[in-house]
Amino acid sequence: MNAAYVVASCKSWHKERYDRMLEEHGGEWYWVSSPNELMDCIRHARPRYVFFLHWNWIVPVEIWTKYECVCFHMTDVPYGRGGSPLQNLILAGHSQTKLTALKMVGEVDAGPIYTKKPLSLDGSAEEIYLRAGELSFEVIRWIVDAEPEPQEQQGEPTFFKRRKPDQSLLPEKCSSKEVYDFIRMLDAEGYPRAFIKYGDMRIEFSAAKLNADGVSASVNIFFESEE
Repeated sequence: MNAAYVVASCKSWHKERYDRMLEEHGGEWYWVSSPNELMDCIRHARPRYVFFLHWNWIVPVEIWTKYECVCFHMTDVPYGRGGSPLQNLILAGHSQTKLTALKMVGEVDAGPIYTKKPLSLDGSAEEIYLRAGELSFEVIRWIVDAEPEPQEQQGEPTFFKRRKPDQSLLPEKCSSKEVYDFIRMLDAEGYPRAFIKYGDMRIEFSAAKLNADGVSASVNIFFESEE
């Protein structure tokens, strides 16, 4: 009997890459994008691995203790465990990071490591997430083929805090590079765009470009009275 594999993500950009993987490799694979789909799939698939690419919900303990669950984190752990890794990395001035594949355990981002791959932080958040997605599927294929034994993390952990929507307010005092970084790090599907408040208007920014004399960006204006 062939082994089954589950890929779990709530982001649409992963689904296209998942479909390409099926065309290239075939096999018994399942895609899930919600907790209910995950539970239903687990019950009948009994997978060898469950791969969590981008997941906004707590995985039930009965899943990760019974099945080998692999999650992906965008830092060189144990540095940067926790929420909003991409945004926190850019705010800390990083231009490069590691995409780390971890075995899921009870503590967030604390599991043993399968592998780490270099990842550039150039471009918008969506471009970075797409790049990380491509890399994640390369790692998935490697794990399926090699079935590596993950190794415990080494070193003292540091932690990131998950950012809140009101933290997308553009700081009043910053350089053109800092403005550019702030806009691009939030420029992805499902993320609260960088914004400023002006009267009863909320002005949101995306598609930022850093120029010799400043920053250009696309603007959307929302009126609170019309929301």
